[in-house]
Amino acid sequence: MECEIVHLAETNSTNLWMKSHVRDYPFCVMADYQTAGRGCGANRWESERGKNLLFSLLLHPEQVPASKQFHISMAVSLSIVEALGQHIGDLSIKWPNDIYWRNGKIGGILIENTLKGGIIKESIIGVGLNVNQRHFQSNAPNPVSIWQICEQETGCEQLLQSILKCLDHYLYHDIKAQYCTMLYRRRGFHPYVDKNGAFMGEIIDVEDDGHLLLLDDNGHQRRYAFKEVQFVI
Repeated sequence: MECEIVHLAETNSTNLWMKSHVRDYPFCVMADYQTAGRGCGANRWESERGKNLLFSLLLHPEQVPASKQFHISMAVSLSIVEALGQHIGDLSIKWPNDIYWRNGKIGGILIENTLKGGIIKESIIGVGLNVNQRHFQSNAPNPVSIWQICEQETGCEQLLQSILKCLDHYLYHDIKAQYCTMLYRRRGFHPYVDKNGAFMGEIIDVEDDGHLLLLDDNGHQRRYAFKEVQFVI
């Protein structure tokens, strides 16, 4: 994917920076440090200065209908997994779009879409990947970095270029089956918890709009939107 890349030493968050620097073409900003890096909801993203890949990408995916906006999440997730796969194995995607190495979280994605009628006018895709950080100080339960896995430094800019190259392919192809194949805990029954309590469930499918379908150990099908169910890790 050909796009302009701006490299900042520091910003509050790359998604916030991007919102005030919108372009009408693909555009990317990466930062060495974020003072207010965001995860989903009110979560913060811990990242040591200059150690990890923090970036936001602006796209205008007007060919993706608003009803299929989850396709962008799948495409970005698969692009990151493929790019990381050049360095490490045992990768998966924890629904909807956390990037996992075994049972550790190596990356997160925050996508903010602006809709106009039935199309996506613009999509700001924020990504945080743990690359060269050796120690994590927060109380996050399971962070892991490429360095902790293979004890080798990885170039963040080269990793970004690999992700963009992969994304150029995944955005324009039918990828749902491949996404489902890469899901974390995609086989067998595993512990989950929802508003009604804990249960054992097995992934059946992910719908086109992103809803997760689980089969519980009583043989009942359960359907969840984002944040309605949690994996017990």
